[in-house]
Amino acid sequence: MTELALPPEFANERLLAGVDEVGRGPLCGAAVTAAVILDPDNPIEGLKDSKKLSEKRRDALFDEIREKALAWSIARAEVSEIDQLNILHATMLAMQRAVAGLSLTPARVAIDGNRCPKLPMPALAVVKGDSRVPAIAAASILAKVSRDREMLELDAQYPGYGLAGHKGYPTAAHLEALERLGVTPIYRRSFGPVRRLLENA
Repeated sequence: MTELALPPEFANERLLAGVDEVGRGPLCGAAVTAAVILDPDNPIEGLKDSKKLSEKRRDALFDEIREKALAWSIARAEVSEIDQLNILHATMLAMQRAVAGLSLTPARVAIDGNRCPKLPMPALAVVKGDSRVPAIAAASILAKVSRDREMLELDAQYPGYGLAGHKGYPTAAHLEALERLGVTPIYRRSFGPVRRLLENA
């Protein structure tokens, strides 16, 4: 497997933070973000977009990243914030929180996607960054594993919705369960399928 390589503009930056998010699309639960500053002298093999890794491999890398990174932080935007701000602005807020939570101040920040939150240091949006920048790939792993584990906990609290399987995304089975069982406090009321159910109740 080819290891990720830093784009030229990041090649000589030791204190580069990668930032990624998980959970824009689901109907329920928080949006989770992570920021990671990797240690160039303590490399981690096998970093790639979290969606392209098995759950077992993600779990192993989750522990390795937290052990070897110079700094890491996991942050979130709650359902109430998503409904109040909209999912884009709530995600930007969660990214700001992740960067602010780092124990080291990064010199530059690489954000997965096509836009950056306002930050006190230079930042660059990198499209498909979780496949291009190792620190973003590491952040995607921390964010996804954290959110997936939260959804397992919510599945135990709210049985019948299938949250452990679809992780809150609007699958046909999830929409059927939502219509049958009703909207609980973990749902994003501003999202179309949930809003329509509430309007028709």
